[in-house]
Amino acid sequence: MLIYGVANNTYHKNENIGWSVPNYWDAVALALIVAIFAVLGWTAMQMATPYNVGQAIPISLSPRSLPVYAMRTVLRMFIALFCSLIFTFVFGAVAAKNKKAERIIIPLIDVLQSIPVLSFLSISVAGFILLFRGSLLGPECAAIFAIFTSQVWNMTLSFYQSVKSVPKDLREVTAIYQLSSWQKFWRLEVPYAMPGLLWNMMMSMSGSWFFVVASEAISVANQHINLPGIGSYIAVAIAHADKTAIYYAIGAMLIVILLYDQLLFRPLVQWSEKFKFDEVLDERISRSWVVNLFQRTRVLRQVSVLFYLLFDKFVNINYLLKRHSSFFQHHLRGRQDPGADKKKNLKYFFVKWKIIPLLGDLIVFALFVMLLFYLWHFLVDFVTWHDVARTFVLGSVTALRVLVLIFLCSLIWVPVGVWIGFRPRLTEFIQPIIQFLAAFPANLVFPIVALWIVKYKLDVNIWTSPLMVLGTQWYILFNVIAGASAIPEEVRLVSKNLGVKGFVKWRRLILPAIMPFFVTGAITAAGGAWNASILAEAINWGNIKLNAVGLGAYITHYTRVGNFPHVILGTAVMCLFVLVINRILWRPLYNLAIERFKVN
Repeated sequence: MLIYGVANNTYHKNENIGWSVPNYWDAVALALIVAIFAVLGWTAMQMATPYNVGQAIPISLSPRSLPVYAMRTVLRMFIALFCSLIFTFVFGAVAAKNKKAERIIIPLIDVLQSIPVLSFLSISVAGFILLFRGSLLGPECAAIFAIFTSQVWNMTLSFYQSVKSVPKDLREVTAIYQLSSWQKFWRLEVPYAMPGLLWNMMMSMSGSWFFVVASEAISVANQHINLPGIGSYIAVAIAHADKTAIYYAIGAMLIVILLYDQLLFRPLVQWSEKFKFDEVLDERISRSWVVNLFQRTRVLRQVSVLFYLLFDKFVNINYLLKRHSSFFQHHLRGRQDPGADKKKNLKYFFVKWKIIPLLGDLIVFALFVMLLFYLWHFLVDFVTWHDVARTFVLGSVTALRVLVLIFLCSLIWVPVGVWIGFRPRLTEFIQPIIQFLAAFPANLVFPIVALWIVKYKLDVNIWTSPLMVLGTQWYILFNVIAGASAIPEEVRLVSKNLGVKGFVKWRRLILPAIMPFFVTGAITAAGGAWNASILAEAINWGNIKLNAVGLGAYITHYTRVGNFPHVILGTAVMCLFVLVINRILWRPLYNLAIERFKVN
């Protein structure tokens, strides 16, 4: 992982080797690749058809339409996942390596993960429609952006936590090999973070199913846009109280989740196991029929070598540039800029007296003052102080629900996650099951909850609360499984040989090892619960409409009627609550987990 190989020699060696004759497995694998790309290409073409605002997009509840709807939904989710991965690598790495950037990026993520999907749609849908006027790409991009906001934050936090937790001895190895920051990122930090990041990618895909209804069945300012997809199919089925269509949607979701688990995530899990920080080789590794298929090919395996060489050049690009630019550096030594010394002294002055950091702090402070100024004018012009007080009361009610639910979920899923993570074969078997449960939208449970509440005259404020964590509780389970799986096998063997059991084992081994992962999952689950409140506190089934007391129902109501000042007020108060709770509770726990419990 850390040793640099000379790419030029490897490439030259492989270039002289003749291509092998394709075998049967090459044909099967190539057919699979062509089929996948053909389906994705055809689906992508459907996203750019002509469209004008107000034009009705019919959604059929026939089961024959579900395969096409499923392809549209999955493509949106994977585009959003790709964008989330890029965002994660950029901002997660910057936050982990730069203290000043960390003080800005991490609180910003805390705020952004609490902003409801409906708020993102209210802001983005008009802009995307104007950007792609006359095309369906506008609403499509708005839906993809909304799905992106439901996927990216836990991935970024997971990568940030892993980079911060890289053991000191591994960093010393990269220093010995004199790897640059770019090489260190791809040779050490990304591989070390990959097992936990992969579990969070799976959770992001599963968790985004919860918000796919809101992102595909767009309802903003009395404008209704139903994009073809499983989310719109579910929304129409709920509006018509069609139970049969709901069952069809559940079956389609199960098939889709099993397909992308087998074709993508199961091979990635097997690949990521070689990056585990473990000195004892575990023979019980995950197996994937897709990996076995490509390992039996001949030509495609040779093609994969070319891709590896391209990636190797990409990782070592700065080394190659430095090597090939030595000639120019030699001839430019005598052509130094006459003002170079002056520029060097000026740079030294700025660094010594910390002028650059001071300017950065002043810019951040100026932006904060401008935000307060516009917020003050907004409150004076559009809402009253009574509205502000009301939203704070509603926010307190929702905050109490979130904290109680996260506490109860932690009591349940931490022991279960550790038990699963310590058993690799069980992890391999249960992974697609957890993905399906995590992907199961709470909207499909709304009919049952609504009918029970009406039939038995139950309290809406109590019995709708579990819906807030029905989809987000899995963040805790996924991260705890990832943390338990990452405990080195030799550490477990030592504790077993010493006879460490029960509470002592939990206090000395398990809790310190999983704490960074658990806190990451708890933060994301809490943020997701706040986000889910917009759906869980206002449920509909046909003519039955139930609203609980809370900030989520407040935002949902004013989004549907198009009262954007109240939407902005509710969103701002929700962000403020999340930011304060994170600063008081979650962030101190997170810092404790990173500093005290990381492997050195």
